[in-house]
Amino acid sequence: MTAGATGKIVIISSPSGGGKSSICRQLLAKHGWTFSISYTTRAKRPDEQDGREYVFVSDEKFQELADTRFFAEDCRVHLYRYGTPREQLEAVLEGGGVMLLDIDVQGAKKIKRAYPQAITIFILPPSVKALRTRLTARGTETQEQLEVRRRNATEEMKLWHDFEYAVINDDLAVAVQEVEAIILSHHTRTDKIPAEQIENIIGYDEA
Repeated sequence: MTAGATGKIVIISSPSGGGKSSICRQLLAKHGWTFSISYTTRAKRPDEQDGREYVFVSDEKFQELADTRFFAEDCRVHLYRYGTPREQLEAVLEGGGVMLLDIDVQGAKKIKRAYPQAITIFILPPSVKALRTRLTARGTETQEQLEVRRRNATEEMKLWHDFEYAVINDDLAVAVQEVEAIILSHHTRTDKIPAEQIENIIGYDEA
């Protein structure tokens, strides 16, 4: 896929358990796109590697970075802080390609304000019950963390209409295909095509 003169920033957001991380992993494996690695103050899970899913830092280090405007956005989510490095976003816009951002709704809004050209996709679960089942089955949070994520998920899902696209993740394979189609075809939206390009086409007269 050709991203054009500039790259694509793709924001994929969802409540915890919505499946955004799984969708990102499959798309990255298939296309070789790049992934925005956020910084976080939460503890590393057993299946995670520092610098792969996140860069794990202390509260003090996070604040130090935030003070130097290292982050394009940063916010507190589920008791911890998360931030998106600015440099990697600028690099993909200048160099081309596609960068996926797996971030929460707060971060999504901030990135969209800073980078209006970013594509925003919200992943919804098939039901609230299914979401709660997924969260419990992960077994990666304490009871306190689980309750916070459940409460936040209810509020986050109400914000789906703030995104350009919404995908219901009932079947993961189907959801991946739908997100992929959005990314590959987004540049063909009428508001994304330069007006002069169309005028050059329809204004040509053989006679």
